[in-house]
Amino acid sequence: QVQVVESGGGLVQEGGSLRLSCTASGLRFGDYAMGWFRQAPGKEREALSCINSNGLSTYYADSVKGRFTISRDNAKNTLYLQMHSLRPEDTAMYYCAADRMSITHMCLGAALRYWGQGTQVTVSS
Repeated sequence: QVQVVESGGGLVQEGGSLRLSCTASGLRFGDYAMGWFRQAPGKEREALSCINSNGLSTYYADSVKGRFTISRDNAKNTLYLQMHSLRPEDTAMYYCAADRMSITHMCLGAALRYWGQGTQVTVSS
């Protein structure tokens, strides 16, 4: 059984930083592209960043480019999202997802197979 679990969310002041983690079990982590997504109340889910299976290719949405960094440690079955210069508009539930596809497809709207339950990020002004 595949399990995807996010952690690291919390309350942070504007301009602060957080690092999210996502661990996946029950699958061959190194075979899967991974992505970070978020959804704020009343808004559609937004793809933030995706990374290919070996970590050498990444994609970032314009809204987070230059502020967020995605990375992965395949030996630890863990995906990360380092977030800097956080803004109130970054407040949302953050999710990670896994699937075997290109990062372009993953971050541009494809239906994804495995999702975590999310971790809340709240940025206060």
